[in-house]
Amino acid sequence: MSNYRRAITKGGTYFFTVVTYRRQCFLCDAQVRSALRAGIHFARKDHPFSIDAWVLLPDHLHCIWTLPPDDADFGILCAIIKRFATKQCNPELKRDDWMKPSKLKRRESTLWQRRFWEHQIRDERDFEKHLDCIHHNPVKHGLAKQASDWPYSTFHRYVKNVVYGIGWAGISSEGHIADLGEP
Repeated sequence: MSNYRRAITKGGTYFFTVVTYRRQCFLCDAQVRSALRAGIHFARKDHPFSIDAWVLLPDHLHCIWTLPPDDADFGILCAIIKRFATKQCNPELKRDDWMKPSKLKRRESTLWQRRFWEHQIRDERDFEKHLDCIHHNPVKHGLAKQASDWPYSTFHRYVKNVVYGIGWAGISSEGHIADLGEP
């Protein structure tokens, strides 16, 4: 096991990647989206945080969260949301044939990878870079021709707030990414 240390700062802003177990493609299903939304509301009751950006793809999600000034425990937020969604969706999505002794010992299911990846946002430029990464992700993975085509993203909020133009991060007729510079 590595000696990995997470950056923990009260009131910090963090970029996260959470992946489904064995890259299963179910996160965009209506039931799962609803369970994730409800899990976020449930987590916010005791652990308020703001969602600065979000994109949901079939097998993973990326988000940026800002914690309140007196809180640094983003790990509990991920755990609560994943656990809530698992309880809601497990009967339909659990794969008994994938259950291993380590999963049973940890009382895990087959919906999520055990860990998540996080990065503490350092400054405004770092925030903008990760914001672009989140909103460009559906285009990068070939799920949309431009960011505005993907419905499971905060991109539309940022267009409404005039941070991005509607055609930002699209694929041109020549097949290259158009307008991915400054949002």
